[in-house]
Amino acid sequence: MKALVTGATGFIGSHLVEALLSRGYSVRCLVRASSNLRWLESLPGSGSADAPSLGSPSVELFRGDCEEIESLKEAVKGCEYVFHVAGVTKARQNDEFFSVNAGGTENLIHTILNNGVELKRFVLLSSLAAVGPSLNGTPVNEETEPRPVSFYGKSKLEAEMIVAKVKDRIPTTIIRPPAVYGPRDRDLYLFFKLIKSGFYPYWGRAYYSLIYIDDLINGIILSAESEGAVGKVFFISDMEVHTNEEIAAEIARIFEKQPARVRVPKGMMTLFGLVGERLFPGGIINRDKVRELRHACWVCDSTLVNRELGYNPSVRLREGVRWTADWYRINRWL
Repeated sequence: MKALVTGATGFIGSHLVEALLSRGYSVRCLVRASSNLRWLESLPGSGSADAPSLGSPSVELFRGDCEEIESLKEAVKGCEYVFHVAGVTKARQNDEFFSVNAGGTENLIHTILNNGVELKRFVLLSSLAAVGPSLNGTPVNEETEPRPVSFYGKSKLEAEMIVAKVKDRIPTTIIRPPAVYGPRDRDLYLFFKLIKSGFYPYWGRAYYSLIYIDDLINGIILSAESEGAVGKVFFISDMEVHTNEEIAAEIARIFEKQPARVRVPKGMMTLFGLVGERLFPGGIINRDKVRELRHACWVCDSTLVNRELGYNPSVRLREGVRWTADWYRINRWL
């Protein structure tokens, strides 16, 4: 079995590559010239990013970019599975969300169709942001009409629409995770860091679905290998609802802290996002993220994937937070 993984050098993509290898897949990783290969370099068979690693069936590194359609033809050749994980969650200009998340998806789909690649599955990693927050407190599900509130969410919904248009020609599955955390994550890492320092920003009680990285990866592969997932869209979460206060308390427990809440008035949140962009360039706090944080209920329902594919999460918040913090400490991020 040969799988192409885009976004393989990132947080989710690198964990997916490792899991696919452990299941006996040969994995081809699409990497840009500027990509940091640190999570891939130690994997069996990983070779130069300038050419495929011909000496091993395990890992091949292809230099390419989803925004450069000419670089994709060789990358998809001979693959049975494509896991499209690449994308941007933060951008300096809003147009970048669409050129990368939607445009990159369109390029990949066109390359597959135009070169006669016969896939067993094309999996798009989308996001809860593509649907938007719950407006009435009820977890959103696959039947909820999408109403994304951020440019990131709108770009992911556009990518979903591109994939949906070809599901009669390519066997596709779309996965919409909520916030993902675990080793290597740099988004929620900021909150670990702030809470360890003794404070965290607070703009009122909010409700979130979450998923630990291992559970997400297991769900992605389960959906790719299940015939019942063809043409479907699934929310994959830890199947619980967490408040921001609970999340902060679990992180604080690790550090034996009682962090102070620094209240951010909702009228000041745009300024908060702007300051976040200046203090933490490329970080989770930015103006587009603030468009999401203004809403207090980011919860989704994973009943469908549980019922149809037998998906069950195995990592609860307390242990997931502890394992994540341990990884940050071991790797001297904290």
